[in-house]
Amino acid sequence: MQRNVLVSLIGGATAVVAVGGVGTYLLSGTESTTGLDHPVLDAKVDGHEALEGSIVAARTEGKYHPLPWVGSEVSKVRCPDLKAAAGTKVTCTAKGDGGKSVSIPVTVVKASDSAVTWKFER
Repeated sequence: MQRNVLVSLIGGATAVVAVGGVGTYLLSGTESTTGLDHPVLDAKVDGHEALEGSIVAARTEGKYHPLPWVGSEVSKVRCPDLKAAAGTKVTCTAKGDGGKSVSIPVTVVKASDSAVTWKFER
């Protein structure tokens, strides 16, 4: 009887840790795919389609600190427009804990005529 209870407790704890790990992985991703076909937004960098910096900044700020144990809080994120070409790199700036300036590197992973997949580093 005690053995069954112990096995159940260990199994339950393992399930909670697994679900927490999967949730953390899903919520802490730093990669985003954003469409370029928005009718109001029309950014260009060096003659190429680009994703407006305000979109990159908002998405980065929202995903930078998704859970209390992932990343640190940032605010006032500002990013330049992001050229829709694989390998493009820009640096966003933000305010971190205590008002310290934080640099956030952003890289385009892949790009097409209709979307840009990009990621940032914590």
